[in-house]
Amino acid sequence: MQSENLHSLKDDMVAFIAGLGMRRLPAYVTEEVPTVLFEEDNADGWKDFVEHAKAAGAPFVTMSEVVLEKSDVEILIEQLQEQDFPVRAELDIDDAETLIRHVGETGYLQLGFAHQGVMFLFETSTDWYDRFQDLMETATDLSGLVLDDREGRE
Repeated sequence: MQSENLHSLKDDMVAFIAGLGMRRLPAYVTEEVPTVLFEEDNADGWKDFVEHAKAAGAPFVTMSEVVLEKSDVEILIEQLQEQDFPVRAELDIDDAETLIRHVGETGYLQLGFAHQGVMFLFETSTDWYDRFQDLMETATDLSGLVLDDREGRE
């Protein structure tokens, strides 16, 4: 993505949506909903997406953002420290600690509109937010992993 903080992009989106006479609904569309993900082909692809929503007769566009909180990073670091894989966890903890500099920044934006029973989505994120998500998945996956060492005891 072009920026480390998507806050100004969000402001541009809000103004553009209002300029088209559309409303915004603060909502996040989950993975459980049938969706079509919009593929942007340029930096202003989100404008094309909003114009598609307008052309489809959507009365509103959903909008969601993620702003990194200090507690998010603290929880991530705590989860990584609890892992039983010290070499991997140490590298991940170092990565997680670098995220502190992004606290208060917007790392993810989602726009959406419903049309004929399907949600059309536009998503964008920063590199640091993608890394944050990867680390969260790693911490979650490893915390659910149970090692069976019965063979070594026999």
